Amino acid sequence: MNEQLLLQGKQAREAARFLATASTALKDQALKAMAAGLRAEEKAILEANALDMEAGRAMGLTPALLDRLQLTPARIEEMAAGVESVAALPDPIGDVVKMWRRPNGLEVGRMRVPLGVVGIIYESRPNVTADAASLCLKTGNAIILRGGEEAINSNRAIAATISRAATACGLPAGAIQFVDSEDRQVAMDLMRMSDYLDVLIPRGGKGLKQAVQAHATVPVIMTGMGNCHTYVDEFADLDMALTITINAKTQRPSVCNATETLLVHEKVAKDFLPVVCAELVARGVELRGCERTRAIVPGMAAATEEDWETEYLDLILAIRVVDSLEQAMEHIHRYGTMHSEAIITRDYRNARRFLAGVDAACVYVNASTRFTDGFQFGFGAEMGISTQKLHARGPMGLEELTSTKFIVFGDGHIRQ
Repeated sequence: MNEQLLLQGKQAREAARFLATASTALKDQALKAMAAGLRAEEKAILEANALDMEAGRAMGLTPALLDRLQLTPARIEEMAAGVESVAALPDPIGDVVKMWRRPNGLEVGRMRVPLGVVGIIYESRPNVTADAASLCLKTGNAIILRGGEEAINSNRAIAATISRAATACGLPAGAIQFVDSEDRQVAMDLMRMSDYLDVLIPRGGKGLKQAVQAHATVPVIMTGMGNCHTYVDEFADLDMALTITINAKTQRPSVCNATETLLVHEKVAKDFLPVVCAELVARGVELRGCERTRAIVPGMAAATEEDWETEYLDLILAIRVVDSLEQAMEHIHRYGTMHSEAIITRDYRNARRFLAGVDAACVYVNASTRFTDGFQFGFGAEMGISTQKLHARGPMGLEELTSTKFIVFGDGHIRQ
């Protein structure tokens, strides 16, 4: 076990004890200072990010991955605003979510408490550093951050900035810590720090998640890959379907909530596909279609089994014509990753059938899958999109970073 990592674990455990009873005012003061620090250190953060971008190009990262990696003044401002929005949210710690009286007079309740020490292993997107730290701080959790090697300079600069700001407000140094190592063995060690971590959250590609599943001894909240679908029903408003499809695929294709497969009911395929395909191609999207799709819009590549399974994170879209709502849901059941799925329809029964029958963290009616996002849901930021079903599901905000404990009030009660 890496000695430096063990030291960070011990410091995080001590910090978590302090944070568990820290006042909302102190936590909010630190969050506002962190936001101010990000703005003040914009130049240094951008310089660090430029080093990562240069290295990323040399490594041959795709344009989509470079987009995930890149910081701009606008994106740094978004980070700072996200931290401030977390400060503005109600503090969940100490909330009594339920209280009841037993026949013997005992009062029993459940109160929200921090998880303790949260570890996060993440790739590519340096904004995760600020998002994760702010959510953990607000919920009284210490955090150990381990970013990917492709963003090492950016993450180092952001983590140093926000940690310095938090400690200047009186929080312990172990509250926000960054694992400043590109050694993959250190990441493996983090997965096994059962004595210090209460939960581990991985954010990244298939390889990272497979490694966590294979090696972690710490409890894990798995954030899933996003092989997301948009289904255009036979009763869809086709103008609406066009707008939503374009947004879901092209607004930012490198993120996990972008649509990767378009499903179209056969009754509207001849009217809808030529229009939507022309618009997509004009925006640089490479199309791959089933045989029925290619018969309507000749010239695109044939979709393979691999295409139906792939989270492209790029300007690539697979398209399939389906016979029915049931066939669309069956396709989603087979190939989806339980992340975000959408139906475009004006038929109430079909909408309700889709909502009930599609097993995903977020299911949409007449809206883009791109809204699966903590900020868009009013959480200020997010730790990730959980696609599992225990403890947390969907965008993980403040409540998902808490547990509960039972509180019991008596008046001399003893058990007979």
